[in-house]
Amino acid sequence: MINSIITRSTARLLAGCAGAAVLGSAVLAQDAGPARVDQGVDIAPFCGTDPIRVALVDGWGGDTWRKITFAELQDEAAACPNVTVEDHTDAGGDQQTYNAAINGYATQGYEIILAFTDFGDAAIPAYRMSNGNGTTMVPYFNQLAGRPGFDYAVNPYQDSFAIGEQYAEWLGTALEGEGNVLMLGGPAGATSSAVFLKGFKEGLAAHPGLTLLDENFIATNWNPADAQKAAAGLIAKYGDTIDGIASDYGVTTLATVKAFEQAGMAVPAQATIATSNELNCKYTEAVAANEGWKYLALDGSTADIRFALRQALAAHNGIEIDEPLGVVPYIYADSTTDTMPKCSDTAPPDADLSSLLPEEKLQALFAQ
Repeated sequence: MINSIITRSTARLLAGCAGAAVLGSAVLAQDAGPARVDQGVDIAPFCGTDPIRVALVDGWGGDTWRKITFAELQDEAAACPNVTVEDHTDAGGDQQTYNAAINGYATQGYEIILAFTDFGDAAIPAYRMSNGNGTTMVPYFNQLAGRPGFDYAVNPYQDSFAIGEQYAEWLGTALEGEGNVLMLGGPAGATSSAVFLKGFKEGLAAHPGLTLLDENFIATNWNPADAQKAAAGLIAKYGDTIDGIASDYGVTTLATVKAFEQAGMAVPAQATIATSNELNCKYTEAVAANEGWKYLALDGSTADIRFALRQALAAHNGIEIDEPLGVVPYIYADSTTDTMPKCSDTAPPDADLSSLLPEEKLQALFAQ
């Protein structure tokens, strides 16, 4: 399904980057669609031979998802004998700390700095100041408005537009072409949620029997309490006329499911991304009790950083890389095909078990 809907969306998303050939930047095939996160290329051709130190900067890095992401980075880098992942900074939600960490690593001469785009375009000045003079600055996860080769070396990103389209395609199948749907996002005005919504709307255009009940995404602040309040408000407003809900975060979906259960109502179809062990255990238990809802989980997002490292190495070493900047998750759970997610009694509730880490490394991480 995913390959049939991602090409046209990514062509638009990458159009602004086409022709931005900059010395030392990674070279990307311009007609490529997004890559699926579990089908990346081999890192070996991009390692180079000179010693390379890598640092990761998180704007907010205290949860299990971020810990798994750092472990994925270390696992990917282990295939390059000359590459070491030496440091990791969690800015604790403070942008000044985030900017200072980036500047500090550049001052220390780190060859590659990876930074999760927690602060969006607001951090571009920090990226620009750190890029160059032997340092390859690579912000990743959200697509930024800056200029590759100037504001940063390269910007790998999760293709939210394509994911939004896939949500609509799946809901068309799950709801047999008829029903009322909604989109839940983060804070009001969140750029990434807006991109999800644009893709969702474009996908819905192919399914005229699906009606979007609200032209805007419903703000949840990506917070469980706020999401549950938002869901309760939707229940009060629309009652049992809601047939499907798309969300850009598993935490939001879990809160939504709980809100419908507390209201004594059937859970509508749920399409989501970046799920958790708690959510997937809840789903598998519901299925076992013949109370399961229609469910799509797109996952593997902790492995996005593997793509970021490969792009960074290619840019730093001046090696052509035929791997897209855009990344999409893989189908981790799908009620329409009886694809069941993992559920663990020993992993933390917020753990993402869709990681590409070997099982023994994932379990060792949880034991720390």
